[in-house]
Amino acid sequence: MRKPTLIVCATAIIASLLVAARVVGAVSDAAPAAPSGSKDTMTPEQRADSTPQGKLKNPYKDTDAAVVQAGNQLFMSYACSGCHGGTGGGGMCPPLTNDIWVYGGDDDTLFRLVTYGSQVLQSKGYSRIGQENVVAPMPPMGTIVKTDDDLWKIITFIRANYHGSPQCKFGCSGG
Repeated sequence: MRKPTLIVCATAIIASLLVAARVVGAVSDAAPAAPSGSKDTMTPEQRADSTPQGKLKNPYKDTDAAVVQAGNQLFMSYACSGCHGGTGGGGMCPPLTNDIWVYGGDDDTLFRLVTYGSQVLQSKGYSRIGQENVVAPMPPMGTIVKTDDDLWKIITFIRANYHGSPQCKFGCSGG
């Protein structure tokens, strides 16, 4: 009886991506501007492709309530909640609030994972270091999320909702 489960999961993923594609235009109009002083906003793919591995750092702090709220709105608008749940606590895909980081919890890895998706991330030399209940691979969202600034705000929202072990908030060695 795996076929019905796979069909339901595939349908949910496709629906989430269609919702994301439909609302993308509205998100950029409603999203706050890039960080003050930053005039070089790029798409997530442009930022990831132009930055050496390990060098991407979130310009925001998860204690900044305005940025966390903007990240929450973007998380919902880009349909991240369709797979990861409304607060990132999990759904048909892994929770984003615990201390299990499938590929690593550092800013650089998370940015690239969301941008490229898990399959391209693996092709770039990244390996799974943690295990979670994963129904499907992470799709590449770098073509859906309009700006690197939007993605940093989403990551800030995820960090603000982290409930795992404090020493693993940015990843733990070995998972």
